[in-house]
Amino acid sequence: MQIRQLQIAHDALQDRLILRISTQADEEFRVWLTRRFLRELWPHLAKLLGQANDSAPLPGEIDAIPAPSGIEQVFHDDKATYPLGSTPLLTSEIKCDSLADGSFHLTFREGRERSFELGLTPDLLQAFCAMLRAGAEQAHWDLALDHAASVTPSVLPHHRPTHLH
Repeated sequence: MQIRQLQIAHDALQDRLILRISTQADEEFRVWLTRRFLRELWPHLAKLLGQANDSAPLPGEIDAIPAPSGIEQVFHDDKATYPLGSTPLLTSEIKCDSLADGSFHLTFREGRERSFELGLTPDLLQAFCAMLRAGAEQAHWDLALDHAASVTPSVLPHHRPTHLH
C-alpha cells in the first residue's frame, strides 16, 4: 500500500482521534483512537522509535521530532473508496512488529471484527508519532507522550512482535 496522505485529527464530539490514511489507489482507511488506547499504545511506539534511531529516545528527543510537511493540508477524499467501510474502525487491539528491513508494521484490530495493516518506514513512524502527540495536545488529553517509555535498546527484543490489547 502506497500512502499518499496521513492525517490525525481530534473529533471533539466523539472525544477521539481519527487516523485517516489515503493511498495512491484512492482508498481511504479510517481508524478511531481513544485516549485510553493511546495512553497504552505510546510506550510501545516509543520503543519502536528507539529501534528506529538505534538508540533510546532521550528526554525531549521525541518532542523535537518535526511534523512532516503538508500536515496542515486539507485531506483529499473526493474520489476515495472505503475498503473497511466509511465508519472508522474502533481500535481495541494493536500488534506492533519490527521488520528485518528496518521498517515497522502496525495491525489495528477492532475486536474480532475488522483489521487494518499499516507499514511505516522509520521516517513515517516519527511523523506518525509527532501527529499523535499533536492530536493529543489539541484534544487536551494531558498525556505524557514524550520520553516516558524510553528504554535501553539492548533490552529490546529485536524483530519480536508486540501485541497490545
